[in-house]
Amino acid sequence: MSLQNHLQQQLERLNEMVTLLRSEQSLLGEGKIDGERLTELAQRKQALFAELEQSEISRRNAQQKLGYSMNREGAEQAAADAGCEPVWQDLIATTEQVANLNVLNGQLIQHRLQHNQQMLNILRDAAGSSLYGPDGQSKKSIPRVNSKA
Repeated sequence: MSLQNHLQQQLERLNEMVTLLRSEQSLLGEGKIDGERLTELAQRKQALFAELEQSEISRRNAQQKLGYSMNREGAEQAAADAGCEPVWQDLIATTEQVANLNVLNGQLIQHRLQHNQQMLNILRDAAGSSLYGPDGQSKKSIPRVNSKA
């Protein structure tokens, strides 16, 4: 497979990852989380990341066999020599987009987890403290609103 075709396949996988991450972001932004759909997305993301990793290993091995250095400059030179610099640049830009979306989604998940923990703490506190004593009378004074205020 030519480097151009290989990079194009990687780019297609990365674009699919962008689509998955945007779908995940949309689901995380909804009031009620669709756990089943998020699980499906997570499984597809995991499979896609594995495909991308294998593809990147193949690309690096080919780069090394062709005598290019194993760094970004070597990859750029290989792409330039193969006449596929535009695809390489798209690949780099899309990789950065995937990384940014992944970080943002992680932050959204963290925010949700914190919110859920706060709600659990409120419920735990409420369950642990009864408003009424065994005699049916209020244990705590409930602040009243003064209608003249």
